[in-house]
Amino acid sequence: MKNDLLHIGPITIYGYGLMIAIGIIAAYQVLITRAEKRHLERCHMSSITLWALLGGFLSAKLLYWITQGKNMMDHPEILWNLSTGFVVYGGIVGGILSGYIYCKMKGLNFLQHLDLFVPSIALAQGFGRIGCLLAGCCYGEETHGWFGITFHDSELAPNGVKLIPTQILESVFSFALFFVLIVLAKRKKPDGFIASLYLLIYSLGRFIIEFYRGDIIRGSVGILSTSQFISLLVFVATCLIMLVKSYQTLRHRNA
Repeated sequence: MKNDLLHIGPITIYGYGLMIAIGIIAAYQVLITRAEKRHLERCHMSSITLWALLGGFLSAKLLYWITQGKNMMDHPEILWNLSTGFVVYGGIVGGILSGYIYCKMKGLNFLQHLDLFVPSIALAQGFGRIGCLLAGCCYGEETHGWFGITFHDSELAPNGVKLIPTQILESVFSFALFFVLIVLAKRKKPDGFIASLYLLIYSLGRFIIEFYRGDIIRGSVGILSTSQFISLLVFVATCLIMLVKSYQTLRHRNA
């Protein structure tokens, strides 16, 4: 569990950045393979990916800044440090919103494309959490149980203390979610179903894992962490949207 993996002259290869890069490449390859089977244009896949990465990066950073509002005065370097400090939910929301804007501009079926993208999002998240493990961020609470990990040279996580491996838990969870979505996507489903399932399962799993997180830097809303609060909003909003779409479909059939 060491973030500085390799030094090549003045260049340092960091574990966090490497895992993010691997996750993006793997997710894109899966996306392109599935898109070709559905005879969707590759140029749109590439463009949406670039838009989503940019929008996701900016939103993830913006949400992190919001959660760090109280610390900005004492640590203004937070504002210009672009290498660390991101909130996953900000990336998800920003990426989806960017994809929506692109699809509307190009006259594409947004829900159809979102269904295609979300398994890749889960895959990228799985690799991303391995990066978190290497960097020592997003660590868990102290534990005395057998299922714990100890950092010895981390700049972020407490060293010499056994911690719940929340990074591993979420990585395994994300990989499992990816495989579930891939299997279900092989069957004919209404547009938006796979995306809705991703949002429901991920928000529920993230809400639970947050109980075992030990890093207080992520902010809070009342008794909930920021991510737990967003998880509730996402879960409720997704349920409402699915109910409305089901009602509209039923009404259309009976018309």
